[in-house]
Amino acid sequence: MTRARKICCFATALVIATLLAAILIIYLTMLKPKQPKITTREVTLKSFNGMLNPLHLNVTLGILVTVDNPNYGSFKYDNTTAYVTYHGTPAAEAEIEEDTIPARGKHDVSTNVLVIVDNLVTNYYFQEDFASGCLNFTSSMTLHGLAKNASSVCRSKLIY
Repeated sequence: MTRARKICCFATALVIATLLAAILIIYLTMLKPKQPKITTREVTLKSFNGMLNPLHLNVTLGILVTVDNPNYGSFKYDNTTAYVTYHGTPAAEAEIEEDTIPARGKHDVSTNVLVIVDNLVTNYYFQEDFASGCLNFTSSMTLHGLAKNASSVCRSKLIY
């Protein structure tokens, strides 16, 4: 092989190696599927009806969360359930229907939950909190889904 041919082969191999390294870096930094982020935007008291004798309460909460998809592909999640607890006691459940969040997009998920008052009344903290006018609830939701990029698929389990 002539010297010119060796230099040409070396230069070609160097260019191909550089292109492969650049493609790998772009994939690992930008195109790798990432976990979507769930943020609570608001929890509102939709209705509160009560009688003291006999004790009967009807409480409806409105929950609005935003799911932010940072991927360059869509995120499709399955049907799921949102849970509301009061000091560790289950207080409410709400069904969330499956949906798809577009690439690099945000999606609002809202639902109303009817609080199971019987569970609250038997909780140790209820009387004190009710008298103070402040009931602290905790909400949680798990989204099972797929983040799809042009060349890969990532199974996700999001816990909020």
